Amino acid sequence: MKANPSDKPVQGALRRTVQYGVETAFQRLADRWVVSRSVASPAPGRLAAAQIVSHRGEHDNRTVFENTLEAFDRAGDAGVWGIEFDVRWTADMQPVVFHDADLGRLAGVSRRLNGLRLAEARSFFPPLATLSEVVARHGGRRHLMIEIKAEPYRHFHMQTAILAAALAPLRPGDDYHLLSLDAGMFAYLGFAPRRALLPIAWSDVGASSRLALARGYGGFCGHFLLVGDKVLARHHRRGQQVGCGMVKSRRGLYREVHRGMDWIFSDRAAALAAICREVPSGLAGGADAG
Repeated sequence: MKANPSDKPVQGALRRTVQYGVETAFQRLADRWVVSRSVASPAPGRLAAAQIVSHRGEHDNRTVFENTLEAFDRAGDAGVWGIEFDVRWTADMQPVVFHDADLGRLAGVSRRLNGLRLAEARSFFPPLATLSEVVARHGGRRHLMIEIKAEPYRHFHMQTAILAAALAPLRPGDDYHLLSLDAGMFAYLGFAPRRALLPIAWSDVGASSRLALARGYGGFCGHFLLVGDKVLARHHRRGQQVGCGMVKSRRGLYREVHRGMDWIFSDRAAALAAICREVPSGLAGGADAG
């Protein structure tokens, strides 16, 4: 029996719910594991040099929403080195900073972004920012980790040109990197050198690592518990960099600094940046783990 087309959105939502549940459970287990370990404080210089990236800015999705200028402002005010955010498209070919394909989770409206013009989308979610607005406000001040979401680029020549123009004031690899869970999206980013491109791994760390090495990308990003020391060392020998997420605790921060992780992504980036400014001593104990 053929599936009813009307069932597809429901099935897609169910898959996303299951995937979110699996990822959340894995993250909780990883957090418990890392805080159960005693980790020595890194040398002050190494800790101070840690490059912390605020995942979607400093937000709580109640008073300050993720992926908004206010969330990025808060990260900047906290002295965080970089900000990570997502790029999607509106119906009138505006690259906007938003994670989900639709506005349901944050705005309570089941409308897809690519079916709305920018003004319409902002009528439902006023804090919605464009890529150009983020670049104007934070480009050159914070390192921009820009995740290109996997979606159809039906006007890819135009879209590539729009992205290139928005990022033209910045230096690729020095001021920003372009990331994606689907490395196929890099085909639309020909304006950026390969050293500015970073595939994101979830469970497929080995595949993403090999891809980055084979194609000469700038490196890759993955979960802190899945990116092993041998993989990290292999990329460093090839002059590539590696980022990990999602680090939440002092012990997790110390562990990744000791390992030589290049970028540390976190939903608690402001708190980790504050730890990096401390003068560390001793071991990261129970009171310091949060």
